[in-house]
Amino acid sequence: MIEIKMPKLGESVTEGTLSRWLKQVGEPVHRYEPIAEIITDKVTAELPAEADGILMRHLVQEGETVAAGTPVALMETFTSGVPRASGSGAGAGSGPAKVPQAAGPESARGRDGRSGVAGASGSGLRGRYSPAVRKLAREYNVRLEGIPGTGAGGRVTRRDVLAWLEGATMQSAPRPAGASQGILTGETALAEQTPDDVEVIEASPIRRAIARHMVESVHAAPHAWTMVEADVTGLVRLRDRIKEDFRRREGIPLTFMPFFLKAVAESLREFPILNSSWADDRIIMKKRIHLSVAVATEDALFVPVIRDADRLSITGLAHALHDLATRARQGRLKTQDMEGGTFTVNNTGAFGSVLSKPILNGGQAAILSVEAIVKRPVVMPGDMLAIRSMVNLCLSLDHRVLDGWISGRFLQSVKRRLEAYREDGGI
Repeated sequence: MIEIKMPKLGESVTEGTLSRWLKQVGEPVHRYEPIAEIITDKVTAELPAEADGILMRHLVQEGETVAAGTPVALMETFTSGVPRASGSGAGAGSGPAKVPQAAGPESARGRDGRSGVAGASGSGLRGRYSPAVRKLAREYNVRLEGIPGTGAGGRVTRRDVLAWLEGATMQSAPRPAGASQGILTGETALAEQTPDDVEVIEASPIRRAIARHMVESVHAAPHAWTMVEADVTGLVRLRDRIKEDFRRREGIPLTFMPFFLKAVAESLREFPILNSSWADDRIIMKKRIHLSVAVATEDALFVPVIRDADRLSITGLAHALHDLATRARQGRLKTQDMEGGTFTVNNTGAFGSVLSKPILNGGQAAILSVEAIVKRPVVMPGDMLAIRSMVNLCLSLDHRVLDGWISGRFLQSVKRRLEAYREDGGI
């Protein structure tokens, strides 16, 4: 009997949601055949079997979220690689494959040595905490003994700690002004609604995963925010001049994003501290620049990675970006496409935003949002007014790693590189 465990689907991914079972208890399974579908905030993936055998038990229900490494199923394996035949003979055709009966709770033992499977009732795991949970408790000075656990055997998970912190914040918040006078605001108003006044939408597994990831990021890292504006009139004129020739030559459209990615990658080489993360009271600087790029679909936001972005030309970045965006919208991204990002660039300007405050991607020290390019009057040298193409560059940062001085210099470097493009230039 072997355990099939929840995989770790990404560098900063600590848990996954079992969306649906593809194999039922008692069904034969071949090695590498998918038995379940897993969803995280970054990717949807299939969980493969590790050997030939029979699926004996589901330890996790559909829609349940568990930590990476948690057993999700039990399998009876075949030593010969094929199902054992029933009867006294061992030859093929002596009878149909014998399917062992599903093991009862007493047939499996938990990690604490007690009988039962993961998720069974009992307090054997109640006092055991993962390193991630202990780290979170230290950061927020929380006593774990007082937090109810929803994990296996009552174990406290990261999600339990974050939910407890969220609840403590809500309880300590002042009551909304006017509530005592019968004025309905916010959640108070929602509570007073009748069933005909509201529509409750069940969040999809991937939306729930994104929500957990965002809450965790905000709780784990002290966010700060800063912004500069850049005059990209020369860049706009350059792209307008070459975009049709680029499409004919390369077979893909030339957007503004590759130019921004190039400027960011070169600026990260100049200021490598932004290409880092915070871990266990240390700053981990990444020597290679892997840019995570936010790609929106109808119901989710994916953040695939362009590896070694600083080594690519504008044309190379355009092809890499087009490939990742196409596969994201077609649902064909692989797990490795989502791993290893060191800095995130978010194109909020694609839907007309001119100002935003992005939330950090887990395991990174900063994220840059490129806002919409808009024409507006600008005071030029000699106090002359001119209509210029302007863009806001918004940077959120982990204040444990970065401060305003170095972040401002980084943004000035990105701005300088973008403003250096000219209509008669090249790429």
